[in-house]
Amino acid sequence: MTDPLLPPPGPAPTDMPLVGHLVELRTRLMRVLGAVILLFFSLAYFANDIYAWLSAPLRALLPPGSTMIATDVTSPFMAPFKLTFFAALFICIPYILVQIWGFIAPALYRHERRIAIPLVLSSVVLFYAGVAFAYFITLPAILGFFTRVGPEGVAIMTDINLYLDFALKLFLVFGFTFEIPVAVLVLIVAGVVNSASLADKRRYIIVGCFFVAMFLTPPDALSMAMLAIPMWLLFELGLFFGRIIEKQRALRADAD
Repeated sequence: MTDPLLPPPGPAPTDMPLVGHLVELRTRLMRVLGAVILLFFSLAYFANDIYAWLSAPLRALLPPGSTMIATDVTSPFMAPFKLTFFAALFICIPYILVQIWGFIAPALYRHERRIAIPLVLSSVVLFYAGVAFAYFITLPAILGFFTRVGPEGVAIMTDINLYLDFALKLFLVFGFTFEIPVAVLVLIVAGVVNSASLADKRRYIIVGCFFVAMFLTPPDALSMAMLAIPMWLLFELGLFFGRIIEKQRALRADAD
């Protein structure tokens, strides 16, 4: 039984006129848009519950009697629905990647498709892992730090829109940061770099992780460390698997 996500097997990519590519692209974009809209309307009824789940780490740290606030009259309606749209997009990521893969797969050789499939699957898992790490570990730690260091007599009442933007930015930063092993593997597989050269530049890469984290996280050492250290460890993970791929290549070359 053939895999419906893969094009018919063949030694070379298939040719298609430009108009055919545009029609195929439009079809897949419409499928993605339809899936996101359908899921959005399916989740719209639970918009307030989804926002309550997102804000739970902050509300658990607020002093007794404190609440979140809405400084805009439309915020109580718009913030939950904005979050619901991003939740629908987040859930649809595997389907979106399937459509992207279906569009680019005919242009790949068979050996390229064998490499691309595990990379695509790994990128989905790593993105979700990054968002989960941000919600369950990083977000409570950052919120706990900021709610404890404030001066006495200052009531913490966060605007629901500002909190939503803060949380979404944090999720996206950690989601894409967790793609570092895939990026390292792609560079090694493509022959742009090798594991030995990356290992030699390890000290510069570690400094670069802290430098990037300084701009992507709130201005405190805890937030910076909670992003920079996973970035470094994920780089080491990608480097580890890159060495395995290089060893396999060397063994095949010796066998030939």
